[in-house]
Amino acid sequence: MGGQRAPSAASDGGVPELAMSGTPAWGAATEESMRVRRRSWTELLAGRLKRQKYDPEKEQKLKDSALHLLRSHQNLNDLLLEVEDPRCEKLCLGKLIDCHSAEAPPDHSSFFIGSALQDQASRLGVPVGILSARIFACSMEQVCVEPSHPVLLSSEQRKRLSSLLEIAQYLSAHSMLSRLSFCQELWKVQNSLLLEALWRLHMQSVVSLQELLESHPDVQAVTTWLFKNLCLLCEQTGASYPSDSVARAMLADFVQLLVLRGFQENPDPRTVEPEKMPQAAASILQRMLIYALDALAAGLQEETSAYRVVRGWFDMFSGHVYCGIISTDSVKRFFSHSLTQILTHSPVLKVSDAVQMQREWSFVKTHTLLTTLYHRLFVMLGPEESVGCLQEVLETQEVHWQRVLSCVSSLVICFPEAQQLVKDWVARLMACAFESYHLDSIVTAFLIVRQAALEGPSVFLSYADWFKASFGSTRGYHHCSKKALVFLFKFLTDLVPWEAPQYLKVHILHPPLVPSKYRTLLTDYISLAKTRLADLKVSVENMGLYEDLTSAGDIAEPQSQAAQDVEKAILVFEHTGKIPVPVMEASIFRRSYYMSHFLPALLTPRVLPAVPDSREGFIESLRRVDKIPPSLYSAYHQACATAKDPRLENVAPGMRAEPGCAEEPLGPLMAALGELRAAMTDPMQYDVISAQMAMISERLSAALGHNKDDGTFERVKIQLNILAPKLERQDQTVVDLLLTAFCQNLMAASSFAPPQRQGPWAALFVRTLCGHRLLPAVLARLIQLLHHQGPNLSASHVLGLAALVIHLGEFKSTLPEVDSGPPAPTSGLPIPEFLYSLLTCRTRESLLFCLKFCTAAISYFLCKFSPQPHDALHSCLSPGLIKKFQFVVLRLFAQARVPHLPEDTASLSWRPLFLPSTDWYRAALSLWRRNNFQELLKEEFRLTYRDWLQLELEVQPGADVLSDAERQDFHQWAIHEHYLPQPSSLGGCSGDLEVACTILVSELMDFYQSSRSYDHSENSDLVLCSRTGNGDILSRLQEMAVDLELEQGPTTPHGCSSTQGHFLFRIFHKRLQALADSRDVTSSLRRQQELLMCRRLLLRLPPTVLIGNLQAGQPATPTCEEFFQLVNSELRNCCCHGGALTHDITVHFFRVTWHLLGLLSACLRSPDPSLTANLILTQCQTKCPMILTSALLWWSSLEPVLCSQWRRCFQSALPRELRRLQEAQQFASNFLSSDSASPAPHLPWVSAAALHFAVKEAEKEIIRRQLKRLECETEELLVSLLFFSLMGLLSSHLTPDDTADSLKAVDICAEVLSCLERKKVSWLVLFQLTETDAKLGHLLRLAPDQHTRLLPFAFYSLLSYFSEDTIIREVDFLHVAADMYFKLVQLFVDGKTRSTSPQVGRSLQLHGQSCLQGNPVELIREARLFLLQLIPQCPKQSFSNMAKLLASHGHYDPEVSATLLSRQQADPDLYQEPHLF
Repeated sequence: MGGQRAPSAASDGGVPELAMSGTPAWGAATEESMRVRRRSWTELLAGRLKRQKYDPEKEQKLKDSALHLLRSHQNLNDLLLEVEDPRCEKLCLGKLIDCHSAEAPPDHSSFFIGSALQDQASRLGVPVGILSARIFACSMEQVCVEPSHPVLLSSEQRKRLSSLLEIAQYLSAHSMLSRLSFCQELWKVQNSLLLEALWRLHMQSVVSLQELLESHPDVQAVTTWLFKNLCLLCEQTGASYPSDSVARAMLADFVQLLVLRGFQENPDPRTVEPEKMPQAAASILQRMLIYALDALAAGLQEETSAYRVVRGWFDMFSGHVYCGIISTDSVKRFFSHSLTQILTHSPVLKVSDAVQMQREWSFVKTHTLLTTLYHRLFVMLGPEESVGCLQEVLETQEVHWQRVLSCVSSLVICFPEAQQLVKDWVARLMACAFESYHLDSIVTAFLIVRQAALEGPSVFLSYADWFKASFGSTRGYHHCSKKALVFLFKFLTDLVPWEAPQYLKVHILHPPLVPSKYRTLLTDYISLAKTRLADLKVSVENMGLYEDLTSAGDIAEPQSQAAQDVEKAILVFEHTGKIPVPVMEASIFRRSYYMSHFLPALLTPRVLPAVPDSREGFIESLRRVDKIPPSLYSAYHQACATAKDPRLENVAPGMRAEPGCAEEPLGPLMAALGELRAAMTDPMQYDVISAQMAMISERLSAALGHNKDDGTFERVKIQLNILAPKLERQDQTVVDLLLTAFCQNLMAASSFAPPQRQGPWAALFVRTLCGHRLLPAVLARLIQLLHHQGPNLSASHVLGLAALVIHLGEFKSTLPEVDSGPPAPTSGLPIPEFLYSLLTCRTRESLLFCLKFCTAAISYFLCKFSPQPHDALHSCLSPGLIKKFQFVVLRLFAQARVPHLPEDTASLSWRPLFLPSTDWYRAALSLWRRNNFQELLKEEFRLTYRDWLQLELEVQPGADVLSDAERQDFHQWAIHEHYLPQPSSLGGCSGDLEVACTILVSELMDFYQSSRSYDHSENSDLVLCSRTGNGDILSRLQEMAVDLELEQGPTTPHGCSSTQGHFLFRIFHKRLQALADSRDVTSSLRRQQELLMCRRLLLRLPPTVLIGNLQAGQPATPTCEEFFQLVNSELRNCCCHGGALTHDITVHFFRVTWHLLGLLSACLRSPDPSLTANLILTQCQTKCPMILTSALLWWSSLEPVLCSQWRRCFQSALPRELRRLQEAQQFASNFLSSDSASPAPHLPWVSAAALHFAVKEAEKEIIRRQLKRLECETEELLVSLLFFSLMGLLSSHLTPDDTADSLKAVDICAEVLSCLERKKVSWLVLFQLTETDAKLGHLLRLAPDQHTRLLPFAFYSLLSYFSEDTIIREVDFLHVAADMYFKLVQLFVDGKTRSTSPQVGRSLQLHGQSCLQGNPVELIREARLFLLQLIPQCPKQSFSNMAKLLASHGHYDPEVSATLLSRQQADPDLYQEPHLF
C-alpha cells in the first residue's frame, strides 16, 4: 500500500469532502489499469481469510496494516456509506450496516472508524468533533435524498439511518462528535432533511430536538420550516399503520418539547439565548392553532388534507399526550392560552350578529372537531378554571362570538357541575350591569343564558324560566330604582330589531314586573315587540301552550303546534289526574288560540273506545268545568257517533301508515346509538362521548316529534300504576331502543375497562333520558321489566339495568318523585327508591332475581364510585337496596349468618358477574365478605329487625325458596339468635322479648293495612283484611307470646306491666289515637279497618291477653280494664250487632275466663273460682255492660260450652252471676212462650236485653200478643226495653236487608211505647241520656255512637204513636221535641243522615197528612210541621228551659226558634189554636 499523502489545498478551505486516494494525476494515470485488475474490498478480505488462518499473535500487526490502508487509499465518506454486500456478511463493517442481523455490531467496527476520523482530523488540523459533525451531516443528507414522503423515511432509509446513528452514538459517547457543530451543519442542509431523520436523532440520543431547535440561527426561519413540516406530519397521522404510529409519536414528541419550552414558568438560565427558544415554540404552537381555526372557519370537508391536519393537531390536546412527561402547570398554561386564542382569534362578528345567529351555534350544530377540542381543554383545566378563563377573556378582549357561545354550550354539556358555575357567573354579570349600568355585562349575560338554554332543560334552565326568575318579581334586578328599570327596557328595546321571535314571545308572555307608575315603559316595549313579530309574520295569539320558547328549531304552524299541545296536555293529565295549568290559563287569557286551535285539535272526531281512555277523561274534565262550549261538545259526540270504525275497513283516508314510517324517525337515532357503542370499544375516543350524547339527545327529540323538553315533569310528581303500567307503542319502541343500547354499551365498555375507567358516558346517557318527556315512559317500562318480567331477564340486561338505576341515583335531587298505586309501600318516593321497591321477594323466582339485581347494582357502585365522601355515598346508593341484599343473602346462605373476617377489596370484580346462577351465588357471597361492603353495614344501611319483618311478611310460603322446616329454622335464627340479643342501637331488641313482640305486632298491622299485601290468594296461610302474607310470622308471634308468659311468671299474665299495661293494648291505643282526629270518609274507613285488625289479632293470640294483672288480696281478681276500655271506646262502634259484640270476641272473652279460672283453681291463689268469676262479671255490669248483653245474644251457643267446662273443671254449679244470665235468658224465653208472668231477675236492664233479643227472633203475631203483658213489669225494665227497641229500629233503617225486619222493629217500638204510656211512665229520659245518669247512663255504653246520634230520627219516626195525653202531661215533651228537631236538622246539614229504607210500610201520619216514607227531607218537613203545631198547645211551664236550647241550636231553623221565643214571651190566653190531634 502506498505512503500517506499530504492533504490538498482544498482541504484547508473546510470543504465537507476529503481527498483520501492520492493526487488526481496519479488517480488518472492508474485508473485504467486498476479497472482491469481492481477487486473489491470485500474480495480482498475474503480471499485473505481463505488463504490465511487466524493467528492471535499477528492481531496487532493486522490492525496496524488495516489503519494504514484506510489512511492511504480509502475515501471515508464512501466507507461510511458503503452498501452492504451479502458476501461480506461475516466482516465487521458488513455487520455494522446490516439491519437484518439480530446481533449488535462489534465494538471494533466503530473503533476503526473512530480511529480513522482521528487520523484524518490530525492531518487536516481540525478537531475530530467538527470533522465528524461535517461528515455525518453530509451522510444524513445523502440518506434523505429522493424521499418517498415529505416528512417520513422509507423503510430502506430507516435501515441506513439506523446504522449511521449507531456509529454516531459511539462517537458521541467517546467525545468525537460535536453536537453543536452537528446541529449547525444539519441546518445548512435543512431543505434536504426529512423531519423523521431529525426525530430519530432525538430518539437515539444523538442530538435532542431541543438542541436542534435552539441551534438554528434564524428563529423565523425555523418557525416557518417546522410549521410546514408539522402540518405535513399532522396530515399523516390518519394514514395506515405503521406510518400513523410513527407520525403520532413524532408529533407528540415535538408538541411536548414546544409546550415545555414555550410555556415553562422559569426558563433555564444556562441556555445561551434564553428568549429564543420559548419565543419560537410559542410561535409555532400559535401558528398551528390559527391554521386550524381558519380552516374551520372556511369550512372543512371530511377526508381532505386540511381536515386531516386539523384533526391530527387537535388530537395533540388529549391529556395522555402529556401524561407523566412534562409538568401539569406547563400543560395548563398551554391549554389556557389556547382557549384564550380560540375565543379571541379573528373577532369579526358583532353582538348583533350573535343575537341573530346564536341558535345556529348550539352544541350539535358546532363542528365536532371544535367541540372535541373544547372538551379536551375543559378536562385539563376543570370547570372552574374554564369558566374563569371565559370570564377573563370576555372582560378584557375582543372575542369571536361564535366560538365563545359554542364554548359555553360545550361547557354545560360536558360538565354537569358547570351549570351552577354559569348561573353564578350570570348572576354576577347581572348584578354588575344594574349596579354600574354596564351594557357589556348585560349583553354578555343574556347571550350566555340563551346559549346554555339552547341545550335543553336537562342541561340548563330554560330562558323563559330564567327571565321570569330575574325580572318577574319584586326581587328582580330591575327593581332597585327607576334608572335600573329604564336601563332594562332600553336594552330590550335595542335588541328588538335582531331578536328571534322565540325571545320576543318570552318577553311578551312573561313580562318584567313593573310598578304601575312606570307601566308605560312596559306597554311601549310590548307594542314594539308585537310590531316586530307582525313584521316576521309570527302571531303571539297562536303560540302553543307547550311551545319551547327558546328552541333552536323552526316555528311550528298553529295546527301542528296545537296537536302537540293536545298530546302533551293529555300526557300531563294522565300522570296527574288534573287539568294542566297551561290549559286553564289559555282558556282565560289566550282564548283565541284555545278556541280556534286547541279545542278543534282536541275534539277531532274518532271512534270512541269502549272503556274511556285518557283523552276522553280529559275532555270530560274540561266539560265539567265549562271549558268546552256545549254546542261544540255536542257536535263532537255526533261526529264520533257517525265516524266509521277503522277496524272495519283497511285504513281511513289520510291515515294509512307506510311500512317504514314508524321506523324512519328512529333511523338517525339508531345510527347515533351505534356510533356511541363503537366509541365504547375504543378508549381513545372517550373524549368524544359528550358530543355523541348531545347528538343522541337531538335525534331523540326528533324521534319523539317535539323540540327540547320544557321540563314539565320536573315540577310535578309522576303517577304510575305498578299493577298495570300503561305505555304507548311508540314510546315503548323508543324506550326499548334506549335501554337496549345502554345495556349493550355497558357490556362493550366493560369488556375493555372496569366501570371506574369508563368515563362519564353512563351518567350522560341517563341525564339524556331524564331530560326528555320520555322519563315517565322509561319508568313504566322499568316497572314491566323489574316487577313483572324480572326473572326472565338475561344477565346482560340485569347488569345494564342495575347500572342504570345506580346512575339515576346521581340525579335524585333533580328528578321528580313518583306516586304509584299498589303494591308500592308509600307514595311520593324518589325515583331510585321507587325502582328498588319494585324488587320483591315473594316467590323463589322474584327472590333470586332480587339477588342478581342487588349484587350487580352494589358491585357496580363499589367499582364505579368507591371511595366516595359520605354525602355522595348516600346520594348515589339507596339504603333500601343494601337492606334487600342483606335480607336475601341471610335468607339463602346459612354461611352468611356466621361472623367472618372481611376480605380485601382489591379483587372486587365486575365482569365475572356473567351468566349461570352459580356465578351469581358466588358473586353475592364474595360481595358480602368484602371489607368495603361490610363498612356500609355500620351505618344506616344495616338491616334492622323492623326491616327484616317488613320483607319477611311479603314472602309467600307456598312459593318460597325455603322449605317449611328451613323457613322455621331461619325465623328462629333471625328472631332469637340475631335480632333479640342485638342492641337496639343496631336495630335489635336488646334482649327484651316484649320489645320484639311489640315491633312484630306493629309491623304485622302495618303490612296488612298497606297495599304491599295486595295479592288476594284464597290458599294463603293467613288472610287478614283480604290481604295475604307470610302466615308463619303470626305463628312466631304466638310462640313468642307463650315464651313471654312463661318468662314473666304465672302471677303476671303475658305482656303485662304494672305501670304500662299489656303491650298489645298499648299498640292498639297508639294506632287508633293517630287516626282519631281525622273526620273524612277515608280516615273513618281506615280506622274501621284498623279496628278489624285489632280484633282479629286478639282472636289469634292466647286468650289470657284479655286479662290484666291479678290484684293482691283474697280472692285474687283479674282486672280487665284495658279490654273494657277497648270495648267501650272502639269495638262498641265497629264490631257489634244491635248492642252486642260479635260471636267470636264474646266466646274468646269467656274462654279467657275459664282458662284463667281453671289455671288459678289448680295452681294459684284463688281458692274460690266461683267468687272470682262473680267478681269479673260484676265488673262487667258497671264498667262494660256490653259483655253481658253479648253473652245474652249468643247464649244459645255459649251456654253448653260454659256448663260443660265448669262441671269438668270444678264439679260444681255455675257461679251466681252466670246463673243470673241464665235466668234472664230463661225469663225472656218464658215470657214469649207462656201466658204466665214470672218476675224479672236481678237486673232489669239485663232482663230487658234478653227479652229484646228474644223478641227479635219471635214471630210477629206472638210479639203483639205477648208484649201486651208488659204492664206488669217494672218501669226500669220497660224503659230499658224501649231503648233496645229504638236501637233495633235504627239498625233496621241503617241496614235495610228485609222489609219485614223494618216493620217488625216499628211494631215492637210501638207496643213498648204504648205500654209505657198506659202505665204513665215517662220515656222522654231516653232521648236526654248522659253517661253521668246514675240510673240509666249505662245504656249509652250498650249502643254504637252512630245509633245514639240518630235518636232524633227514631223520635220523629214514632210521631204517629205519641198520644195527646202524653204530650200535654209531660212538661218536658216540648223541650225534647224541639231538641230532637234541631239535632235532626243538624244531622242533615252535617251530612250524617242517609236515606232510610223506602220499603218501610208504616206510614208516619199526622192527622190526615200524607204518608211519609224514609226520606230524611220529608221527615224533617213533617217534624217541623208537627213542632209548629205543638208549640201553641204547650203550657207556659214547657218553655222554662228553652233559652239555653235556642242559644245553642236555634240557628238551625230561625222560624221555629222565633216561634218558640215569641210563645215563651207571650200571654197564653191570647192564643186559641186548634188541638193537635
